[in-house]
Amino acid sequence: MAKVRKVTTIREQVYQILRDEICRGDYPAGYRLQELELTEHLNVSRSPVREALRQLVSDGLLIEVPNKGVYVKEFTVRDIQEIFDMRVMLEGYGIYHSKENMTSTRLERLLEILRRLEESYDAGDLEAYTRCDEELHERIVRLGDNSLVNDTYERVRSMNQQFRVLSLMSQRRFTESLDEHRTIIHALATGDVKTADIVNRRHLELACNTVKESLARKGQETPPAAEAGI
Repeated sequence: MAKVRKVTTIREQVYQILRDEICRGDYPAGYRLQELELTEHLNVSRSPVREALRQLVSDGLLIEVPNKGVYVKEFTVRDIQEIFDMRVMLEGYGIYHSKENMTSTRLERLLEILRRLEESYDAGDLEAYTRCDEELHERIVRLGDNSLVNDTYERVRSMNQQFRVLSLMSQRRFTESLDEHRTIIHALATGDVKTADIVNRRHLELACNTVKESLARKGQETPPAAEAGI
């Protein structure tokens, strides 16, 4: 799960709603988001919508075409590779520094995430599993205790959110993912940084390859909105 923060303004609420809708695939890649349509949809004025759209462009979820409008970004195979390359670097940084920065509270949170991963897997609840997956990888990054790394990961995380389910569509990959997460958490818990890094890199590489293979099978570079998500 992403870091929890209190939403206090209309702009923040509009931003969060639109971000969730985009990541869920409610708007297909290439769809033009128009301010008037969104103000009616959300029952708000144009100002918070305009500000939220600017933020989503900054996040990399939308692109702004001068004199034409704002569109949902179409992610290419190259985009996907770059996203996962950045995840390897940022999560690797957190793992590298995990031994020196691990606390009893952080360890308890990791073990709690593992418990919820196992519960959601046993229940076949892919949506709950992906939420725990997202929280785990953010926790890994934050073990580095580096605010610049954390901020960079926020941008990458927003773009990656579009692919969180796609790599888990097969039962085999779903099961492998749980085994990999279990090994990573146990390695972090025992201070085995080398194993945690090796398994996490393999985990991300397999996820990346699964997404790219899915796109190749469909003969396109943009994943269908209904299957977006890892």
